[in-house]
Amino acid sequence: MSMSLVAAEVLIALAFTYINGFHDTANSIATVVATKVLTPGQAVLLAATTNLIGALWGSAVAVTIASGLIDAGVIEVGPQLLICALLGATVWNLITWWWGLPSSSSHALVGSLVGAAVAASGDSFDAVIWSQGGAHWWLGKGVIPKVVVPMVVSPLLGFVIGLLLMGALYALLAWFSSRKGLLHRFGRTPFVNSFFGKAQIVSASAMGLAHGMNDAQKSMGIIALALVGATTAGQFDHLPAWLGFLSIHGSVRGGFSIPVWVKVLCALTMAAGTAGGGWRIIKTLGHKMVKLHPINGFAAETSSAAVILTASAFGLPVSTTHNVSASIMGVGAAKRFNAIRWSVVERMVWAWILTLPITALLAYALVRLARLAM
Repeated sequence: MSMSLVAAEVLIALAFTYINGFHDTANSIATVVATKVLTPGQAVLLAATTNLIGALWGSAVAVTIASGLIDAGVIEVGPQLLICALLGATVWNLITWWWGLPSSSSHALVGSLVGAAVAASGDSFDAVIWSQGGAHWWLGKGVIPKVVVPMVVSPLLGFVIGLLLMGALYALLAWFSSRKGLLHRFGRTPFVNSFFGKAQIVSASAMGLAHGMNDAQKSMGIIALALVGATTAGQFDHLPAWLGFLSIHGSVRGGFSIPVWVKVLCALTMAAGTAGGGWRIIKTLGHKMVKLHPINGFAAETSSAAVILTASAFGLPVSTTHNVSASIMGVGAAKRFNAIRWSVVERMVWAWILTLPITALLAYALVRLARLAM
């Protein structure tokens, strides 16, 4: 592995992180902007700060991406595989961003890793860890328990929690409105908007924290994987002492820790991406799908943050996009089902369904082309 390839891997991973920023972080702040609780600039600053805190808080998702999906005993996880996987995911992210579709960067990366691994191994599906863990498969490694099952379950949970939480808030407001005095005042619309406008800053912070714990860690895992490979191959043996921080000792199979500087770098890059181009996705989620008020934004952010924080604790690389979208749908459905613009939802669902297979095919084709060019 040459130093130029290592540098290319890291730079492409950072480019993916930047694109993830304006593609996915926008989802985490869409509701707080759409309800006019914060301006886009204020929301970006909040997202950047909470993303950084979340990214530094644990590394379970990064470890899953780095060592829980591809079997290093079957195939060497080299620079060609990682670069092609990153490029496949990046291309799909740019396409869906241009169309304003909130598809999943998480699933784009996983699909690309799978496709690249199959191509690099000579079309062997054994290169992918599909499920590993015996009777307790949900606690083990693999694409099925760590990605596919959460891909279906987490949005459903987001929808149900959003629906129930919003329904409970409506019932609570109705009860307050039926009382006199101070309690009656709490049920009035101006007071409700003011109260939940402040509460939404808390829920938006939780959403940013959740996003940092999950999405920012995916590119950390890729960068750390590249540096572990370079360290093992002896590429850093003759570097000056002041560049010693680049060495990460460990192995893909045996495990390794994610350095703090990698976490900070990925979190800051993602925050820059958020500032760079998130408005297209914010517009789809915050304005086109369902009309939002502060109370709706609070319920949607609280629901999705709860799901993502739980998934992050178990090292599950779930989709912020899917969960925020599903929570907004649940919140809208609590009022009435026709409050949701289902034509927008249909376009989003198609993007969700197609992400894994299309990115897998893209990365597969890129690996094949790279090998033909060698």
